[in-house]
Amino acid sequence: MEGHYCRVEPIDPGRHAADLHDANRTDEEGRIWTYLPYGPFDTFQAYLLWMERNALGADPMFHAIVERRTNKAVGVASYLRINPDHGVIEVGHINYSPLLQRTPAGTEAMFLMMRRAFDELGYRRYEWKCDALNAASCAAAERLGFRFEGVFRQAMLYKGRNRDSAWYAIIDKEWPAIKAAFERWLDPSNFDEQDRQRLRLTTLTAMARDGTA
Repeated sequence: MEGHYCRVEPIDPGRHAADLHDANRTDEEGRIWTYLPYGPFDTFQAYLLWMERNALGADPMFHAIVERRTNKAVGVASYLRINPDHGVIEVGHINYSPLLQRTPAGTEAMFLMMRRAFDELGYRRYEWKCDALNAASCAAAERLGFRFEGVFRQAMLYKGRNRDSAWYAIIDKEWPAIKAAFERWLDPSNFDEQDRQRLRLTTLTAMARDGTA
């Protein structure tokens, strides 16, 4: 999946593991792993072994996010719970290193994955689920145009604690307006010389959801 700021490609341990491990280590406190059922990884070998054992299947289908400016992998996301018979697919296992957080590339990666699901693969429903305590993930879902659908209490256990899962989704009839919001936000004219946004995506996607775009 080719974008202006990044490309999203099937994960390949030989090509991506070292870049990703280096990028993840810029999070010195290990906060990016708090709401994931795995990690942090103290050594490159431990991370590589996890990737080889867990990230090469068809579901979840892991992808590396490669920043075009540096040509280095700086984040991960996957398709999962893939159900073509019902036209439902989820995005998850999202792990953005500090090098990708709060960048146009990070937002564009989510757009590229949505666009493939709806426009190329014909899915009807695109889901986002997260720990209900993960305020950053909940806010990200809303910013990206997902609608909140409720909380599934005691949905799972991970790292020795309970998870109540917050559910979000975009459905196919909502997608054209959400897509237009992303395209407007990602247009290079929306950024100044310091890559500061002129229009906020949160505003554009809220207008799309409300039908006022």
